[in-house]
Amino acid sequence: MKETKKNIMTYEGIKALEEELEDLKVNRRKEVAQKIKDAREQGDLSENAEYDAARDEQREIENRIEEIDKILKNAEVVDDDESVREVVTVGSTVKIYDLEYNEEIVYKIVGSTEADILNNKISNESPVGQALLGAKPGETVVVEAPSGEIKLKVVSVEK
Repeated sequence: MKETKKNIMTYEGIKALEEELEDLKVNRRKEVAQKIKDAREQGDLSENAEYDAARDEQREIENRIEEIDKILKNAEVVDDDESVREVVTVGSTVKIYDLEYNEEIVYKIVGSTEADILNNKISNESPVGQALLGAKPGETVVVEAPSGEIKLKVVSVEK
């Protein structure tokens, strides 16, 4: 039997998914059911674009609910251990200094489910995330990237 991969997540990530799930189940389902009802009342369903669109939306909502249920079922919340405050772990906010480009960057290390590079949330499974895990302020880590090695100095770590 295939072993299910655990979704490593922060408490904030779990909370956001639970809120989205609640909204989908309580609000969005009702909205779409009303759209379907309204479209049915218009008569012939075979040529009713509004009915088809509402059914597609309903399918998307149900798929997202199923996806979130699977993620939460296999979620493992990272422990905010006081003893490792100065070490990069999942859930840490890390200020790093890119030695090649001479710039500071701030990343939050999250599980792959929560990764969102546009909001500077990188996965613990990404090359940069993996290289930073376990690092302490003042240490320089080397990231193996397709373009070559990237050297990053850890400036600070916050939980």
